[in-house]
Amino acid sequence: MVTLYGIANCDTIRKARKWLAAHDVEHRFHDFRKDGLERDRLAGWIDTVGWEMLLNKRSTTWRRLDDADKQEIDAARAIELLLAHPALIKRPVLEAGNRLLVGFDEQRYRDALGLA
Repeated sequence: MVTLYGIANCDTIRKARKWLAAHDVEHRFHDFRKDGLERDRLAGWIDTVGWEMLLNKRSTTWRRLDDADKQEIDAARAIELLLAHPALIKRPVLEAGNRLLVGFDEQRYRDALGLA
């Protein structure tokens, strides 16, 4: 089963969901704000792709953080920030079997889902 993680009102999430539907990819949408996010799942993502890929430093949420919160970030600190502020997670995150994709790119989705 394919799971798409993100925030429902995000334009990139809408684009990814529309793309998945257009390609008849059965998937489940997990909204960080409504459904939460488990620490263990987030830690697993960080082990797989690194916290640097998941932490969106270009987001409005990042810009609004206190400067002290932006200092000395490592994996443990990133987990705390991302759990406290899910809007900091670069979106979407797609779990497809043993594949994990961060961000939306049609070709990467095609490859990961075997739709070449």
